[in-house]
Amino acid sequence: PSCFSNGGDQCPVEQVSWDDAQAFIQKLNQQTGHIYRLPSEAEWEYACRAGGAALWCFGDDESQLTQYAWYSDNSGNKTHPVGEKKANAFGLHDMHGNVWEWCEDKWHGDYQGAPLDGRAWVDGESSGRVTRGGSWSDYARGSRAARRSLNSSDFRKFFNGFRLARTAP
Repeated sequence: PSCFSNGGDQCPVEQVSWDDAQAFIQKLNQQTGHIYRLPSEAEWEYACRAGGAALWCFGDDESQLTQYAWYSDNSGNKTHPVGEKKANAFGLHDMHGNVWEWCEDKWHGDYQGAPLDGRAWVDGESSGRVTRGGSWSDYARGSRAARRSLNSSDFRKFFNGFRLARTAP
């Protein structure tokens, strides 16, 4: 369903809802016999920060962001092929910018009562879901490692995509 086709198969798929991601994951798991899923918020942030605690995976110097992310200052208002920018210390690309990435968690306004072991926080009254990482349309501060956003599970927009996690056997 992507809006952008400028980078072919190497661009992230966008215009994907949380519900769409879940349907894809179910089919992928059936076809492969593996257990793929959306990462929890805690897993996503740990992967993004690559074990660090800075605003971005590379530190706190905003001027370095152009080396790691596609965002409003350098994206040309579109997504770009994955892996063109520098990877973080874990070897992961595009954790900042390009597309917002769905997480498994339900939305909670704060972390009071969140699981302490990194599991997704899926209980509670909210029907909203979490996206992380910012997109090609966000300013630099919108792509910080701690930045999160709330959307309904059926929300599709040209800046939302997803990244898979795989549960170890």
